[in-house]
Amino acid sequence: MHFDSLAELALASRLHALSEQLYQSIDDVFQATGSTLQSRWIPILRFLRDHGPASSTDICLALGLPHTTVNPLASLLVREGLVERRGTGTLVATATARHALRQLEPMWLAIRRTVNRDYPGISRLLLGALAGTEDALRRQSLSDAILREHGALMSAEVEIVAYEPAYAGDFRRLNVAWLERYFVVEAVDDAVLSDPEGLVLAQGGVILFARCEGVIVGTCALLHEGEGVFELSKMAVDEAWQGLGAGRKLMDAALEAYRRLCGRELFLESSSVLKKALGMYERAGFVMQPGVREGSHYARADVYMVYDPRR
Repeated sequence: MHFDSLAELALASRLHALSEQLYQSIDDVFQATGSTLQSRWIPILRFLRDHGPASSTDICLALGLPHTTVNPLASLLVREGLVERRGTGTLVATATARHALRQLEPMWLAIRRTVNRDYPGISRLLLGALAGTEDALRRQSLSDAILREHGALMSAEVEIVAYEPAYAGDFRRLNVAWLERYFVVEAVDDAVLSDPEGLVLAQGGVILFARCEGVIVGTCALLHEGEGVFELSKMAVDEAWQGLGAGRKLMDAALEAYRRLCGRELFLESSSVLKKALGMYERAGFVMQPGVREGSHYARADVYMVYDPRR
């Protein structure tokens, strides 16, 4: 499921999808037993039945729902003859609503027994997690917390550091994650990622890392082909840390390292599916070449670009 890959980023959407699925399941049950009620009406109707007349604000506070949800539902329930408005907007459950709810009382027991017996993940884990989440949101505004974290990230410095043996695992982690997301780890990739010191550094190449708040978030390498010819390769930025400029800083540092090494040619191989990356390479001065590079090591490569320092 795509939601799995988005994790926290799609929490609200995932809960909404789950909510719609649960609503539909209960609506199907209601319809099968002859009830004309809908499951999304039940919280308001039961609140009015159990607590008596109340305003829409009272309902919002009790159920934790916004006015944009409660007010349209209340108006619908009035049109359905299940709720009456009295005085200055007080809502009251009608005799029709109370009768319909009484008819569903065996259903409440069936729901509880089924959930507890057949879906223990809902009764034991989900309901408890929801209660804990609601309590946490009452204690601290999620939007305020996210904005504070965003501000801290935007002011955090992304620094470029040279290879250290302690970073060998990060070099492999970042590249494998990138390759598996778009392609596969080819034999040539696995060899370089398994022995960066022997196959990159010892051959006159360079490995650079982007570090932010003490975390290695990106990497790239210059592979020395011999006689001053270098390949810009193994550039990857952790997806969770993109947008902070790590990729551009790595590119600038790699070009500076190339100039420092007095290289005479710098090229890269890529894929036409990586539109965003190709745009960055072009802005950095790489020029698209016709066809693929002769003797290319990569099955995925259908793009060949050469650096032009005049661009």
